[in-house]
Amino acid sequence: MSVNWLPEAMPVLTIGHVARPLARLVDLRLRQAGITASQLPVLVALKNGEKLSQKELAAIAGVEQPSMAQLLSRMERDGLVRREVSPDDGRISLIALTEAAQDRLEPGRDILRALDAEVCTVLDKEEQDLLNTLLFRIAARLEEIR
Repeated sequence: MSVNWLPEAMPVLTIGHVARPLARLVDLRLRQAGITASQLPVLVALKNGEKLSQKELAAIAGVEQPSMAQLLSRMERDGLVRREVSPDDGRISLIALTEAAQDRLEPGRDILRALDAEVCTVLDKEEQDLLNTLLFRIAARLEEIR
């Protein structure tokens, strides 16, 4: 066994260890509002009446276009998004939220606020602010090295 192998001292592994169960918990709780965690990037991007293409949504969500196509098909089936022909290019569909999706946004936000408060009770306000700052720095670094 290597003397230098200390996985508990590696933030990347710790983040992964925390991220998986947290993602499952977020998804479980959001289902109460009729949405899923995978839908969040689309819901956030379109929340103010925006209309974006599948390609734009895939870039925002950081996923490949086939994955976004599948997600949007499920969301359309569930009545959360609608497709409209782009006025600029008839070959492109623009995606918009339906009223049903708009109605689920605030309950979803309430669920996420409550979960954040529940999980972060082990941290004081300064620690939460520091954690956010550090995680945003790591996220920015990930964008640089991709």
